[in-house]
Amino acid sequence: MKGNLKVILSGGGTGGHIYPAIAIADEIRRRNPAAEILFVGARDRMEMEKVPQAGYEIEGLWISGIQRKVSLKNLMFPFKLVSSLSKSRKIIRKFQPDVVIGTGGFASGPLLRVAVSQKIPTLIQEQNSFPGITNRILSKQANKICAAYEEVFRFFPKEKTVITGNPVRSDLLKVNEKREEAQRFFHLDRKKKTVLVLGGSLGARRINQLIETWVPKFEKENIQLIWQTGKLYYDEYKKYNSDLVQTYEFLNRMDWAYAAADIIISRAGAGSVSELCVVGKPVLFIPSPNVAEDHQAKNAMSLTKNEAALTLTEEQLEQNFEKEFFGLVNSEVKQKELSENIKKMALPDATARIVDEVENLVGK
Repeated sequence: MKGNLKVILSGGGTGGHIYPAIAIADEIRRRNPAAEILFVGARDRMEMEKVPQAGYEIEGLWISGIQRKVSLKNLMFPFKLVSSLSKSRKIIRKFQPDVVIGTGGFASGPLLRVAVSQKIPTLIQEQNSFPGITNRILSKQANKICAAYEEVFRFFPKEKTVITGNPVRSDLLKVNEKREEAQRFFHLDRKKKTVLVLGGSLGARRINQLIETWVPKFEKENIQLIWQTGKLYYDEYKKYNSDLVQTYEFLNRMDWAYAAADIIISRAGAGSVSELCVVGKPVLFIPSPNVAEDHQAKNAMSLTKNEAALTLTEEQLEQNFEKEFFGLVNSEVKQKELSENIKKMALPDATARIVDEVENLVGK
């Protein structure tokens, strides 16, 4: 790549769009320390906090998605879109990027639309097996599409789509080497099993309710719990902190959390699924039912059908959680089987392959 490479990355709304973009930026900067990198997000969403924490500048657009149910907020959408297109033009005119990369989410729509209209090379990265509406619209004009699942060929032009996998943060590639360090950080007893519970950065009410119900069983079985309750629920559940239970609003060192865990309970966002494949620990997925196109259930089942993870819907939890989860806790054979099979589905070089495609675009 040339020394003064200029890159804009846009994606946000959820960690599933933000962290892949940060991973791509990190790889670009690793290869080319002189590269200028700018992020563009939705101004009231979590990317405005997480991107600066990762060491990058970000500009915010006044944009949000269309509500699926009838809402007064939808009346504002045309005004937000016009505003975001106008600001995107100003950002691109000022920054003069060599390439624009979108990882999904509201803000990437207007920005990539403007980039395409100005003949700037564009690349979109799709995390899910069923693409979101923003990327489906953008795919018609983007120069290159990097995807994680072959199912996307039903939606994207095959001639410009490549299966790379999802970007994974480099600090997760060797988590097993960090196990002792992680156990010290969380003050864990190495003789006891440790369960990591992840409901996303904001939290998952149903998963938190589930764990609350089973805290006495965890304690009776002498199981250690690292429980990310999420920002919205931490105050409600921090009362359960004990020698065996640790509650966290947010886990800043996910590499240590994964390294410390023996078994993981998680939502099934595309980014989480990709990370968990690389980490290679036994997982029980509880997909969120509140996402467009039922993405999470499709992501989880892509692993479960290959005996690489367990999946329970929220409706199945009351009847099946005890049998499925504690059956896994008590079966070293099942844990080993899931761990070996999920590792087979990992694409640990996804970030590097995506940046290879970026280099190819810029070189044309």
